[in-house]
Amino acid sequence: MKYCIMKKVWTIISIVAAFILFSTAGYGQCRTFAKSECRPALNPYVHDGIYNATELSEGESAELYKTFYSNQNYRIAICGDASLPRIKFTIMDADRNVLFTNADKNFARVWDFKMESSQQLIISIEVSPNDDKMTDTFARGCVAVLIGFNATE
Repeated sequence: MKYCIMKKVWTIISIVAAFILFSTAGYGQCRTFAKSECRPALNPYVHDGIYNATELSEGESAELYKTFYSNQNYRIAICGDASLPRIKFTIMDADRNVLFTNADKNFARVWDFKMESSQQLIISIEVSPNDDKMTDTFARGCVAVLIGFNATE
């Protein structure tokens, strides 16, 4: 009886450990992608040191909440795996008023701006659905949001 319970406990522990291992491995791959593929888009801005990256599929979205400080110049850079369709990003204030959307700028990957007052902004990213209905599969890949600031000011 004790053997059976112990075997079940070890099975559950093994499953949980495997899940954690594969989850962190995926994050590690996206973090490496963000470092190598996205960070150069911040130049000449200084990266804030935080790699916001995750895997998304077509049609999926995510939000990031970030505090920005007054009288500071910023650059937000968005990049995604080459297998993904275009990525829309929208910057909103705390009341969800749209301050910027790259959909109005031919899906640009960067936005430079200066904050007039310190506030928390919402960065919403959305991987567009693929318009090609010829396939039943969905593209999935890393999407990263990196933030830089101008250190000379």
